[in-house]
This record gives sequence, structure tokens and C-alpha cells, in this order.
Amino acid sequence: MSFVPFIPETAPFSEEQRAWLNGFLAGIFSGTQQSPAADPPPSLKIAVLYATQSGTAEGLARKVVKDLKAKGHVASLTSLEGYTPAALAEERYAILIASTYGEGDPPDSAQPFYQQLCIERFPRFQDLCYAVLAIGDSHYESFCKFGADLDDKLAALGAVRITPRVDCDVDLEDSFASWKSALYAQLDDVVANRPARNAPSSSLPAGSAAVEAVSASPNQTSTRVHSRENPFLAPLVDKRPLTSADSSKLTMHVTFSIADSDLRYEAGDACAVVPQNDRRLVDEIIHALRFSPQAPVEVPKQGTLPLVEALTNHLQVTRVTRKMLEAYATIGNYEALFTLLAPDQQKRLEKYTWDRGLIDLIHDYPGVLHNPADLVAMLPKLAPRLYSISSSPLAHTGEIHTTIAVVRYHAHDRERGGVCSTLLADRTRLGDRRPIYIQPNKKFRLPSDPDTPVVMIGPGTGIAPFRGFLHERRAVGAKGKNWLFFGERSASTDFLYRDELESMLNDGHLARLDTAFYVQDRMLENSQELWKWLQDGASVYVCGDASRMAKDVDAALHSIVQKEGSIDAEAAQTYIQNLKDDHRYHRDVY
Repeated sequence: MSFVPFIPETAPFSEEQRAWLNGFLAGIFSGTQQSPAADPPPSLKIAVLYATQSGTAEGLARKVVKDLKAKGHVASLTSLEGYTPAALAEERYAILIASTYGEGDPPDSAQPFYQQLCIERFPRFQDLCYAVLAIGDSHYESFCKFGADLDDKLAALGAVRITPRVDCDVDLEDSFASWKSALYAQLDDVVANRPARNAPSSSLPAGSAAVEAVSASPNQTSTRVHSRENPFLAPLVDKRPLTSADSSKLTMHVTFSIADSDLRYEAGDACAVVPQNDRRLVDEIIHALRFSPQAPVEVPKQGTLPLVEALTNHLQVTRVTRKMLEAYATIGNYEALFTLLAPDQQKRLEKYTWDRGLIDLIHDYPGVLHNPADLVAMLPKLAPRLYSISSSPLAHTGEIHTTIAVVRYHAHDRERGGVCSTLLADRTRLGDRRPIYIQPNKKFRLPSDPDTPVVMIGPGTGIAPFRGFLHERRAVGAKGKNWLFFGERSASTDFLYRDELESMLNDGHLARLDTAFYVQDRMLENSQELWKWLQDGASVYVCGDASRMAKDVDAALHSIVQKEGSIDAEAAQTYIQNLKDDHRYHRDVY
């Protein structure tokens, strides 16, 4: 078989031009030059749209686009930020990957699109075929709500589903793969019933680039990328408390060395730590079930492992989910659990699952599990924990700093704790290595102009990215003013990074530092000055709790704009939306 050259994706052609050229070259080099080149195989023009807050949906969308291109389709990748329903109405096929944010809301960047979509007078979508993948966290009551709302709204407007929506939990690999498989099969069926398309009539770009693109055969080398599937084993090089011994809680500063890795990050990104369950809890679970710790079990993507390793390193055991209860009830044919899972018992179900783990389920409903394989099959994958990076790559070369609140509490007659925070606090010594990788946060970046003033609002561990921002702005010599709002329980016991912040305040790098239990109160007290900063072009950043703080801060910001701008509520809402559209209002909340 003779070599057939092809046009690489980096060549300066559109998708349709590249498809036509590849078909043309295949005809020329096929040995049948007297016959006209065959039409390219039938394909579809597909818009892949994503709504993301932390980057997960965008990453999945990129994988879908890559798959579709490999199958011969003309696929485009677009964020719902700045996208309009009118543009969607022009599409024939669309795939939407949507994260749920806060209390069931769209991500900040997708809110304008969804608001426009919900206008009743908006035209219908009879010509649109679509599919939705929803992303969320099942520990929240509003699990995947935005994806579900988006799916329902498109259907109500007349669009036709290509395949049913799938709701993905934090451990989404299997559900994502299942959704893709069903989607691609449906698209294959659509293509099979379409005639081959004719070559586009558009002319090719002039110049020698076409010849160079055809003849070029670059050797593509990929650098080793550390990811969830291939984390870097980073040594822990510093661990110290940020709260005093008299505080009611412990918050730690934790530093990993990345000097010997290819890891790269930007201020505003997150560090993902792959955790381990507490071995004492794992041993208690195995003992309660009377299983052998060395019993071999199959773990997806890991192969055959001893049960103790599977429960320690790969499976979630500290929470109870609806899916776990459904599997457990089915295995044991447990009528009491079936009753708890009834649709009208949602509040009872939430009350039971709150602060309970696998060990509670085993003790409350004993005698169900007799096979280690059944146990492994019902447990979700142990998910990485994301921590906002509190360092600057310029100021802290070769290191990643994190600010971690250690979760400990008593519930249902047991002492409990956060899987990852207690791992780092209690079970990791200096020099020990933990698997980590970088989770980029492209929506939470400093202004490109270093002279832009910034307002940072970060109660508790929400201060983490702002410590990184302050060090980054100092390292690049930014002239823009910095204003930080920080809140915690007590200034005497919980003032995180106090010495650093007060030093920055004293030397003028930090123009203003306002502290309070409720940061929104300080914002309102300083509304006139905050309005002046906004009028001077300041960018606003918020980091921390989504359920209350972020909403209270947002309400305070609206109130300030309305009061100081002497405008009504509707105009204030438009002003805030313009801040978002101009990338001057950023939120990293959880």
C-alpha cells in the first residue's frame, strides 16, 4: 500500500477545506488517477458547547471534539460564555456539556445564555438535534440541576434529543464513556442514512502553504503530562498550623515540592490531591463484614487488587449515596431500605445519609454483604480533592502551597473527619509523597494589565488564591492597587497569614485590608470607596463557600452598585452582568 499524504490539523484551512483536500489527495495517490476522486464520506457539522466553572466540562468537551473529528465529522468547540440562543438556533446538531454550580445554578459564564433561552418569546428549535451531558456532585441536593434544566428547556422549545441525558457524579469516567458510546452510535446511524456530501465549492487559500502542509511530516512528541490518571508523587516539604492552639478548628499551610516534575500552574489554579482512606476505618469495615483483607477483587481500570488496597486507595467509604443504598437494598432485598428510597421519602433519605458512611450502613442493616465483589461494585471511586493554590509560580519556584481546613466532627456516636484533610494533617509526615496534579482554573485569572486594581473577597480558606495573587502581583511589579476582604471566626485565633498580610499592608503592596466575621458587612460599610474602585476599572474576585457567602457577597455588590450609582435594581443587575462580560467579576466558590 502506497503512502497517502494528508493535511494536518495545524494547516491553515477550515474543517471542510481540510476534509476536501484529504479526499482529493487520497484519490490522487490511490493508483487510480484516471478516475475522479471519490466524495468524502458523509459527515455532520456538530457544535460542541460547554458550560464550566472549574474546567471539567471544557476538558470533556475537548475530548468529544477530538473523537468526532477522528470519525470524520466537522466539530467545533465553543463556550456558552458569550454564546446566544440565536446562534444555537442556526445549528443542526449540538452537544452540550454543562456543569451545575452553587445551588443548582448555571456557571457564571453560562448564566446570560440560559437567561435568554428562558425568554418565552424566543423562537423554537424544531431543526435542532441535541444531546446533554450534565456534571455535578451527588452530595448536593441540586445534583446536575442545571444540565437537567437545560435539557428540559431545549426539549420544551421543540429540539429533538439525539440520546437521553446522562448525569455524571464526581467520579464520572464510566458514565461519560457510556454516554459517549450511546451518542456516537446514534450519530453513526444518522450518517448511515445520509448521502455522501459533495466537495465544498469554496476556493483554497493562495500561496505555498498548501504544498508545505501536504509534504510536511513532523515528528510529534508529547511531553509527559501529570493528570488524574498520571499524578506526580510530590514530597510534602512544609506543614504548619495557621490557626492558634486556642482556635476551635485547625487550618494548615501545606507545601508540596514540584522541583523534579513537569507540573506547571498559574496563580488561581487548584491543586488536586489523590487521597487515601484511613486504614483504621478500612480495617474496621473489613472486620465487620468478616472478609479477608487479601481477598482479590476487580477494580475498574486497576485490575485485580487485594480488598484492603482497593478500599484504602481507590473506593469511597466515608459517605453514603442513593446509588449505594439502592445497590445495598437490592443485594439484601431489604424492605426497610426500599421504603427509605421511595420518592416521597426524600427528606428522610437525606437525613439518614447526612454524615454517615459505609461503616454505619453495615451496622444499621447487617447481614447483607457476603461477597467482596458485591461490596466493590456498589462503592463509588475515591475522588481527588481540589485545593486552591495559595502560592505564585514566580515567587515560590518549584513549590505548590495550599491552605487546608482540617475537617473533624462527631456524628452518630463516631469521631469523623475529612478524608484528605486528616490524611495530610495526621497521616503524612514531611518527606512523604502524595499524588497530585494541577486543575487549571482559566476563569479565575489576574487581569492581563498589571496596573488594574483588584478587589479580593475571601473568607476562611477562600484567602488561598488571593495570597497567590498578592505574591504574583509583587513578583511582576504590578502597579495596580490591591484590596483584600478577609473574614474568620476570631482575629486572635484564626487570622490566616496575618504576619504576611500585615507586612504587605505596611509596605503598601496591600492598599486595604478589611477583616470581619461577615465580609459582606465590611463591603457595605465601605460602599462608597468600593464603588470608586469599580469606577476606576477594578476587577473583583470572590473565593469560598457557595451556599451562603458567595450569595451574600453578590447581593452586597448589587446593593452597593444600586446605592452608589443611584440606579434601580434592574440597572444594577445589568451593571454586574457587564462586569462579568468584561471579565471583571470572577468567582471560585464551592
